[in-house]
Amino acid sequence: MTDAAAAVAERFTTLYGARPDGVWAAPGRVNLIGEYTDFNDGFVLPLALPHTALAAVRRRDDGVLRLHSADVDGGVVRLRADDLAPPADGGGGWAAYPAGVVWALREAGHAVGGADVHLTSTVPTGAGLSSSAALEVVTALALNDLYALGLSGARLAVVAQRAENAFVGVPCGIMDQTASACCAQGHALHLDTRDLTRRQVPFDLAAHGLELLVVDTRVKHALGDGAYAERREG
Repeated sequence: MTDAAAAVAERFTTLYGARPDGVWAAPGRVNLIGEYTDFNDGFVLPLALPHTALAAVRRRDDGVLRLHSADVDGGVVRLRADDLAPPADGGGGWAAYPAGVVWALREAGHAVGGADVHLTSTVPTGAGLSSSAALEVVTALALNDLYALGLSGARLAVVAQRAENAFVGVPCGIMDQTASACCAQGHALHLDTRDLTRRQVPFDLAAHGLELLVVDTRVKHALGDGAYAERREG
């Protein structure tokens, strides 16, 4: 276990009074080709970043879902899996992302119950690096293991997209979630969004003495603010 994962597990134990069943990670992504073409049946070529969302999670069999983020002021959000439904206003704050994954898995017919979840992330928010998708995918990865669902990374990406579209209320495409769930180290991911076929493209810059610079412009964006949906409708 890495130092970061151990710290997340320790914080989980302090919050919930028991050790987590495990710690999972999912990366953010940067896109080389294809910004905003994934909802128009285009090609995209993202790659995973070293920045990740981490989730310490413990399964619960009483249907209670407890969510906590180290990156957001506030306490533990307590919900019931049986009561989850998309908010009428598409709101719900940060907790809508992991809660939406539980809802989407159950809507797809998977027997997912409760969980204790502690999240933290080094993916910058509002920087266009898929911080929300990383939260969704890391939650999906944990639940997939803890409930022995046997779903592939590609299938978990579809579930995570469904959570963001229908529960969070952002009509995003499939690129961000697929990149977070399916990118391989040293490769970029060629994704054909017409049929979701994927190809790992060798892209090991370090092996050739090169680096990819991702520059923070300090310009913030939020897909949930309505402008993204307006752009799609246009």
